[in-house]
Amino acid sequence: MKIDAFRGQLITADHADYDTARAVWNGAVDRRPRLIARCTGSADVSAAVRFARDRDLEIAVRGGGHNVAGTAVCDDGIVVDLSAMRSVSVDADDRTASVQGGALWCDVDHETQAHGLATTGGIVGHTGVAGLTLGGGMGFLMRKYGLTVDNLLSAEVVTAEGSIIRASADEHPDLFWALRGGGGNFGVVSSFRFALHPVGPTVLAGPVFWEADDTTEVLRFYRDFAADAPDGLGTVVTLGTIPPLSAIPEHLHWRPAVAIDCCYAGTLDEGERAVRALRRLGSPLLDLISPTPYVAHQWALDDTVPHGWHYYWKSVNLAGISDDAIAVMADHAYAAGSRLSYSKVFHMGGAVGRVPGDATAYAGRDVAHNIIIDAVWLREEAGERAVAEKAWAQRFLDALQPHRTGGVYVNFLDADDDTSRVREAYGDHIYRRLVEVKTTYDPENAFQHNKNIPPGRVGDLD
Repeated sequence: MKIDAFRGQLITADHADYDTARAVWNGAVDRRPRLIARCTGSADVSAAVRFARDRDLEIAVRGGGHNVAGTAVCDDGIVVDLSAMRSVSVDADDRTASVQGGALWCDVDHETQAHGLATTGGIVGHTGVAGLTLGGGMGFLMRKYGLTVDNLLSAEVVTAEGSIIRASADEHPDLFWALRGGGGNFGVVSSFRFALHPVGPTVLAGPVFWEADDTTEVLRFYRDFAADAPDGLGTVVTLGTIPPLSAIPEHLHWRPAVAIDCCYAGTLDEGERAVRALRRLGSPLLDLISPTPYVAHQWALDDTVPHGWHYYWKSVNLAGISDDAIAVMADHAYAAGSRLSYSKVFHMGGAVGRVPGDATAYAGRDVAHNIIIDAVWLREEAGERAVAEKAWAQRFLDALQPHRTGGVYVNFLDADDDTSRVREAYGDHIYRRLVEVKTTYDPENAFQHNKNIPPGRVGDLD
């Protein structure tokens, strides 16, 4: 199989690297594309898209391959694979970074931190830049510097026709608006340009762990602590078991616990003051907050969610952390059958909430907290264990329904979340605008292997 004007690597089922090339982060995803086109740059992306359109092949786009639903790979179609496109170029004077579409957040942090700069990225280093950005982009810096999309200055996009265009506030502004939260519906983003901010290279960061039995006390404290926290303090609550990391004493490995992970974007002295009350709460099992290289904190969770494990996600935006919501979390979080399963609560607000609701396609500006429920099991446990873990996640989600607010973070939707959940992620107003942009740039829905927003007449949506 040959693609005209393509300089990258073409991988078919008879290639020695085929099984490796089609594998994604979520080991539960097992799809067999007809062709994987591993691109070297935008011209290759354009050639691959044209090739697929000419032959009416389904298109999947792979950046970091980290989406839990496995949208980076398809059956019997073509994977436009950007995984070899990981270049990051930093302009320290301008405080910007140009990032290719296959880069991971560890690539970005590695390069930007050499200059004491960063932008809001994910909380796992091997997360792909493209997928996280296009869905919104949550991370430890978001309360001070906004979501990843709030730091996106421009994007180079390969359209459904194979054209290479630039989207920014001044060029194709409708597309630029949609890219900031609307997912991969509108084209293949071959490169991004981000604004950077002074961060680190040493920050005050790390988790504090308490016994699972202390969950109610910890979450009630956290509710007030988070509400009064300065924007520079990013926090994520984890309910599950303590991972077997080298920094954690062996006797605590796999112990059920609640943890609050912190990262302060500011001076160490300011950070110490910001977390002082948290560190004095109750009798922690372990306090790992310390001056830490920013990159080390960003990559600290990488080994706890490795490639190849099986993952299943459910998520909801919370109206708040009421006593009743806390009771649900305390009752359900530790009821999973697998010690690998967990849930996380993200603290939003700050700079995220100060962006006007319709300024980007990200719709959760007024959300205070988001919870994700992650069911996890090993490949050899597929079967009854998978069924049980999925059922645990669904029961947990169902129990949280009285405490939810509108919307859901689109990057947390799994393969069984239908089109109604996609529409729910945006709300009617933003969803209608996204349909208009989709109809303009991809009227035949060539890019549908995603959390899809089909093209069409807005009037047909009622």
